[in-house]
Amino acid sequence: PAPRGAPNILLIMTDDVGFGASSTFGGPIPTPTFDRLAGAGVRYNNFHTTAMCSPTRAALLTGRNHHNVGFGILSEMASGFPGYNGRLPSNAATVAKVLTENGYSTAMLGKHHNVPPNESSAAGPFDRWPTGLGFEYFFGFRDSETNQWAPALVENTRLIEPDYRHPEHLDKLLADRAIRWLRDHQATAATKPFFLYYATGTPHAPQHAPREWIEKFKGKFDRGWDVTRKETYQRQKRMGIIPANTDLTPRQTEIPSWDSISPDRRRIYARMMEVYAATLAHADHQIGRVIEELRAEGKLDNTLIMFVQGDNGASQEGSLRGTTSQWATVANGVDEDTPYLLSQLDEMGGPKSFQNYPVGWAWAMNTPFPWAKQVASHLGGIRNAMVVSWPGH
Repeated sequence: PAPRGAPNILLIMTDDVGFGASSTFGGPIPTPTFDRLAGAGVRYNNFHTTAMCSPTRAALLTGRNHHNVGFGILSEMASGFPGYNGRLPSNAATVAKVLTENGYSTAMLGKHHNVPPNESSAAGPFDRWPTGLGFEYFFGFRDSETNQWAPALVENTRLIEPDYRHPEHLDKLLADRAIRWLRDHQATAATKPFFLYYATGTPHAPQHAPREWIEKFKGKFDRGWDVTRKETYQRQKRMGIIPANTDLTPRQTEIPSWDSISPDRRRIYARMMEVYAATLAHADHQIGRVIEELRAEGKLDNTLIMFVQGDNGASQEGSLRGTTSQWATVANGVDEDTPYLLSQLDEMGGPKSFQNYPVGWAWAMNTPFPWAKQVASHLGGIRNAMVVSWPGH
């Protein structure tokens, strides 16, 4: 059994959030749940990640360098070379395995991007799925991304068919399932501490959010990424997030200035950023529901909460021009012209869109650093935002 009084542990991680995105770290997107946790805990501005999804998650779960556990690259790009085979070795126990064997109840909800592609079917094998890595319960998805309106979900090792006729956002589904798991735990194993790993798929592309959340940000980004970045930098200095003598890195020559973009394109890009902001704000709200469940159960004061805001920096994978169909752009070289994108403004963020915003916004969300996800030496993963909160201590 676990030691008497052992704390519960809630580990939260979002996906592709830049250092300068959330209000907690000076960004333009309100994240009140993150703010409240920071107010009761400690903010860290130098939390290193690997700048890519699978490697960061492998390192986080095992406590080892990602190359030492086979994840020098994304699982989809694994090869036979040492450090890059995409297979967590059996001698690298996850934190879930260690805690389970020490009397904790354990669960993972959300993204698990560490299953080898040839082991991801309904036939298994399942030893590298979450339930084979020490988690007693899993509800989420196994790939780099999923459609937030029709997610490709798994419960333990059972694949769940998406409900295309009645789309419901995955972030709400994850919060609902987390709350249900916490209540089940309270009813059946209240004396045991728990470890809950809660990893959203947002705001990784596709950037999806409920319409009412998108409309909250209407017009908020019309002044563009240059102004947004400068204002974020100024707030970060006032808040002490960055040293007072920090210089703001200049815009890379590859990224156009906002003023150089045509009015129609500015309208399109502003809408894309409204959607991105809504995805993060909505995810924060759903995480807040889980925190409130802990409060209602009287467990919040004895729960250690670690909140990593972004497994990587903000993503530059939407290209310089942004897209409503990420894989059409990235994999097939499709260039969506301005008239088409204007016709899709009302669809952005909804079930008919598979959006990712342009690099200019990723650059702004990574303030004050010069680059973005994938570029580990210039953000991507150098200083991700992290809060550790233990309200009762």
